[in-house]
Amino acid sequence: MSAALVRCGSLAEVVATDWDALAGSAQPFLSHAFLSSLEDSGSVGGDSGWLPAHRLWRDDSGRLVAAMPAYVKQHSFGEYVFDMAWAEACQRAGIGYYPKLLGGVPFSPVQGPRLLGDARACAALLDALPRQALGEGLSGIHVNFTDGPSDALLQGREGWLERLGCQFHWFDRGYRDFQDFLDALSSRKRKQMRKEREQVAGLGIDFERRRGDQLSELEWDFVYACYANTYRVRGRLPYLTREFFSLLAERMPQALQLVFARRAGQPVAMTFSLLDEDCLYGRYWGCLGEFDRLHFETCFYQGIEQALELGLRRFDAGAQGEHKLLRGFEPVLTRSWHWLAHPGLRAAVADFLAAEGAGVRAYAEQAREALPYRRNEGA
Repeated sequence: MSAALVRCGSLAEVVATDWDALAGSAQPFLSHAFLSSLEDSGSVGGDSGWLPAHRLWRDDSGRLVAAMPAYVKQHSFGEYVFDMAWAEACQRAGIGYYPKLLGGVPFSPVQGPRLLGDARACAALLDALPRQALGEGLSGIHVNFTDGPSDALLQGREGWLERLGCQFHWFDRGYRDFQDFLDALSSRKRKQMRKEREQVAGLGIDFERRRGDQLSELEWDFVYACYANTYRVRGRLPYLTREFFSLLAERMPQALQLVFARRAGQPVAMTFSLLDEDCLYGRYWGCLGEFDRLHFETCFYQGIEQALELGLRRFDAGAQGEHKLLRGFEPVLTRSWHWLAHPGLRAAVADFLAAEGAGVRAYAEQAREALPYRRNEGA
């Protein structure tokens, strides 16, 4: 037997301990439990436009030594690195853009490892991947929200284009508690945050934090109703199924953190987060009513308090949002990598990314100057 790159249509075909040995325990989104729950719940696969097509590199003895979570995509929804304009340009030019291969975690704009395992084996996987993709009739390969080691493997590799993005994360700079964090802000922003919190308290809303193993199925029904409502109000269907949440609660409850907002004892809103040893990842929010400022309190301030109480260094509250910047969340550059088979498309995208990247870097620098910390007002 010789070393080979294998396409895997389901994580059920991979021993969980073998996969997790490559992924490590640092981040929950790469775990066999998380990714297999997406598959087993029907959130990916079927007619979702996300066909599991994980890439496995096995050595001469057949041992799994590298992997990339991957999906054949028939659209670009749920990725959070937006390439719809590229697809539209291809359509106008008569170039096929779908299907394409996406290396990443569905519906999760979270930075982390995308090439799992030994660095030499990951490099071999990358070298073999374009030929395999061409053989499958794929227009390109897109690897989203990479971490430093994955970036190092992709940087300078022939044919791969780097794309920059910007998110906003909160960092614990040694604060004793939430009040200590507030004291680090400019007086105007400190007063604004206090006023927002007082407005929510004035509505008679209080909060309860729960772990994933502390919820009944009826409470998970409420969580899903809130999650689905955020899509319903925009006239869209939710990406995730109800079963996904129950599977996570069964398979990885220690990684789940929830906040319930209650009024007169009845739940009205929730946030659903995951955590690892370093970071709280705020993923889903939902509310079944209209309450002024409740979003800021439930999604941001409760998350900052949780991070401080749990001793976590960072709070990643999700993609987008300059409103996060004004609440102390700092700009963080993100990276994705793109290999495009069509030479004309690759050249056009390379020119676009060069200009876009300069703009993203300038935007991040400007955003950093606008942070509400006291040093920015000379205090």
